[in-house]
Formats: sequence, C-alpha cells, structure tokens
Amino acid sequence: MAVALPFDPAADVAAEPSIEGIVTLVRADMERVNALILSRTGSDVTMIPEVAQHLISSGGKRLRPMLTLATAALTAYEGDGAVKLAASVEFMHTATLLHDDVVDDSEMRRGKLAARMLWGNEASVLVGDFLLGQAFRMMIEVGNMRALDILSTAAVVIAEGEVAQLAAAKNIATDEDAYLAVIRGKTAELFAAACEVGPVLAGRPEAEQAACRAYGMNLGIAFQLVDDALDYGGSKAALGKNVGDDFREGKITLPIVLAVRRGDEEERAFWRRCLEDGAIGEGDLERAMALLDRHGALAETVERARAYGEAAKQAIAGFPAGPARAALIDVVDFCISRVR
Repeated sequence: MAVALPFDPAADVAAEPSIEGIVTLVRADMERVNALILSRTGSDVTMIPEVAQHLISSGGKRLRPMLTLATAALTAYEGDGAVKLAASVEFMHTATLLHDDVVDDSEMRRGKLAARMLWGNEASVLVGDFLLGQAFRMMIEVGNMRALDILSTAAVVIAEGEVAQLAAAKNIATDEDAYLAVIRGKTAELFAAACEVGPVLAGRPEAEQAACRAYGMNLGIAFQLVDDALDYGGSKAALGKNVGDDFREGKITLPIVLAVRRGDEEERAFWRRCLEDGAIGEGDLERAMALLDRHGALAETVERARAYGEAAKQAIAGFPAGPARAALIDVVDFCISRVR
C-alpha cells in the first residue's frame, strides 16, 4: 500500500529543486576532494581500499563536503584547508554508515549490498575506524585548532546520538524531545560541523560561524525528517534501501511518535507488538502505513521538515546575496523535495 506525502501546491516553485547550484559552485574543489579521498583510502592491506571504495564510489552525492566548501566560499575563505576538511567530513560520514549498517543489520546501502554483507561485520567496523583515523590526520594537517575541536566534538556527539537511538529503539513511549535529541546527534551534528568549519577557517566573526552552524543544524534535522517519512512513503530507488527498513528494525521515528500519540489503545498494541516485540507478520507494514496516513503522521513530519528548512534559510539570510548563498538555499529546497 503506497502512502502519499502531499505537498501544498502553493509552495511549489517553477523549477524542480536541484543541487546543481552547489555542484557548480564547488566543482573544482570537489575534484581535489575526490582525489584526496582516493589517495587516503590507499593501504597495503588490500581489504581496506576494497571496503572503503565499495561505499565511497556507490553514488552518494557527497553533500556534506560540498557544504563545507560552499560555506567557505560564502565567507570568502581562500586557501587549501577547506579541501582537507571537506574530505575529513566525508570520511567521518562514510565511517558512520559502515558502523550503522552493522548496528542495524542492514542489507542494502545506496542501492547496493552493504559492505557488511560482502566482507562481514568485523571488516566494516575496522575500515570505518581506519577512515576516522584518516579524517583526524587531515584535520591535524590543516592546523586549525578550532576546526579540529568542532569536528572532533562532532564525532563524539554522533556516537552519543547513535547510542541514544539504540536506547530509544523498540520503545514506543519515546517522545518528540527524545527523538529530536537523537537526530540532532546522529545526523544533524555532522551537517552543522561541516558548515561551521568554513567560516572558522576564514577567520570570520563568531556570529557568522554560529549562523553557518545553525544553517547546517536545521538542514540536517530537515534532511533526517524527510528520510524518516520516505521510509514509509518513498520508493526503494529514492531510499537506496528497502522501504520499511525502519519499521522492521524497530526504529522509533517521528511518524511513529505521532501515530502512537494519536492512536487508540488497540493501535498502540499493534505498534508494541511490531516495534517492541519484533513480531511482524504479513501485512503489518501495510497496516503501519495506513495508520500513519490516518493520523496525518507522514504529512506532519514533512511539514516539520519544511519548518526546519525555512529556519536554515533564515540563518544565512544576513550574508550577501550571491552564488554561494543561492546554492545553499537551493540545497534546502532539494532536500525537502525528495518526498515528491
């Protein structure tokens, strides 16, 4: 059963939202980032580049490193440090994906078999650790202690967010505050850090650093909210994984929080059986999607994503108009438009 994720037609724009603006803006530097990524995944231990390249070359948009380069451009940074920090951000992201797939027993990632399915859990975890080590080496090479502090703190917060998600998993009593704390940590923190280090390298005032961080944090929350909605109302092609994986893994996301709160006791018993007990039978995913639709949980999740997207745009409204600011605004619209 498909669940529609309706949009307000008045909110539509003439052109389809795209990240082409940011791709064009940072193209030259991203070529250097990609070359650096290739060189830093090299190792005499053959399995390391095999596992790393399986995921790195699997078609991800590399949005987070592009955000680092775009916010550096927004704040008029000139230098090589942003390239190394952008590569560090991508390595941090890739490491978390390798680790997440092990924790979640995921079979698919970006439309391909997850690395753990090909090389095993142990190799996925250890190669993720290798990438984190390489990320920190590049941060140190840049030599900016504030940027190092931001990204190393992000690594800690991301790990805390993942553990918090484990604690909240399969607990239908999880409320919105607990859910938002999880996604701020596990997803939005890296977006925020990726955007903050650009103006830090540029030596911009703290207000500008905070503005870029706020942009990234709000964008990251919006991004995750859209992902959570897509898991029930999207397509396998859009997700790069199987529709309903969050349901099967017992993840408590905002659509579930809303549906549980608005449902009756019989419905809560259904969620308890499926998510807490893991007793999922034939037709349960379809029933789950019908309940989410009945209570407007998916539509409201998308509306929340739009609100965070608007907050992201407002955060950078004080910067001069130009290609960098326009590209960053387009990124917000693109991330929200994935639910179309």
